[in-house]
Amino acid sequence: MIRWMFVLGMCVFFSAQVQGQYASPPLTRILILYDASHSMLARWQSDTRMNIARHVVTNLLDSLETVDNLEVALRVFGHQKRYPPQDCDDTRLEVPFGPDGIARIRQKLRTIQPRGSTPITNSLENAAGDFPPCANCRNIIILITDGLEECGGDPCATSRELQLKGIFLKPYVIGIGRDFRDAFDCVGHYFDATTESGFRASMNVIISQVLGKTSSQINLLDLEGRPTETNVAVSFFDQETGRPLESIIHTMNFRGLPDTIFSLIPSVKYRMAVHTTPPVEVKDISIQSGRHNIIAADVPQGLLNIRTSGQVSMNYQAIVRKSGQTETLKLQQMGMSEKYLVGLYDIEVLSLPRVYVQNVEIKQSHTTQVEIPQPGIAVIRLRAPGYANILQENETGLVHVYSLREQVSNETIYLQPGSYRLVYRSRVSTSTAYSTEMKFTIEPGQTVRVDIN
Repeated sequence: MIRWMFVLGMCVFFSAQVQGQYASPPLTRILILYDASHSMLARWQSDTRMNIARHVVTNLLDSLETVDNLEVALRVFGHQKRYPPQDCDDTRLEVPFGPDGIARIRQKLRTIQPRGSTPITNSLENAAGDFPPCANCRNIIILITDGLEECGGDPCATSRELQLKGIFLKPYVIGIGRDFRDAFDCVGHYFDATTESGFRASMNVIISQVLGKTSSQINLLDLEGRPTETNVAVSFFDQETGRPLESIIHTMNFRGLPDTIFSLIPSVKYRMAVHTTPPVEVKDISIQSGRHNIIAADVPQGLLNIRTSGQVSMNYQAIVRKSGQTETLKLQQMGMSEKYLVGLYDIEVLSLPRVYVQNVEIKQSHTTQVEIPQPGIAVIRLRAPGYANILQENETGLVHVYSLREQVSNETIYLQPGSYRLVYRSRVSTSTAYSTEMKFTIEPGQTVRVDIN
């Protein structure tokens, strides 16, 4: 009884902590998947397995009655049809989730008698429908059994599939009487209950993990290892299934320290993605029950600002890549400062022609300024609509920059400073001899007229 009082104290304390942290704490829903097959009538130490399991679960329910934000349901299998013959559909939700679930489960356990087979896979499949839709819930299954699957199903595959679908988190499995670890380790977190005391201890540990006072803190570290980075999205995934579980915006509390979160639980191994540019990933995160867990990621950042020289601001965009790589990290708007991890980056400004700046260094807590020349304006006037290309002169020869629209004879174009050639032929001309070439130069902030009459 002392153990259960300890669990109850931890649960109440955790509930109060969560209420202080969030306006709407998550509802924890525990579905007890209870084996009432004929083998539960076997003698086990002081009594039958059924009577011992009934007593342990009832004591557990007594300790949970005053816990806030908790609902408990009961699904039983192997209790409706006698064995033999074998009935693999012998599974039923006896008490659904609801505010009076604990009292109803306690009453139901008094009347259930072991009779039939052990359809574990079918019970898991049906359990998927036992959790009503809920936007802010944690769904937990505790499977209590003294035997293996007897109906040819694959409980491991079923459990994994339902976890991937987000129906419930990785289940807890308690094997009564002997060690079933090899069979159930793939179903969920396995607890060996070869003795009565081991059964009680297993239930104690599970409830402590599910409802105990466990907290976490995400430290986003700068170059000096200090947790100064913040205000960035962070996502947590179930590392085993790949399913996204939760995303938050990292926050500093009123003391200037990384805020405490209570949503991460010991039963899941997490992968964390920090959505910096580029993103940072941390794998193999295990949460220790009853402790304040520190999760750290190295994300030193600085700012990048790209602008044009002169008084005129251009609405260009720039592609930013890691230096020497081809993957686009971000399409950055000119004149705006954006955060990047410290390091070297290549910039491609989407001007005419494009401007390339290589090996730009981003430093910790520093704004790196990249300035490109102010463009000039070319006012093109043609004698008639036709085919016109602008070529830029550079050290390697001539490079195509822009093709004028065929259906117009006048066009105004912003061009980077440099030497250019306009090559033109009207649409009605049928000989290359009618092609015209005109050189012109663009100066920063200046307008030049290019007329072909």
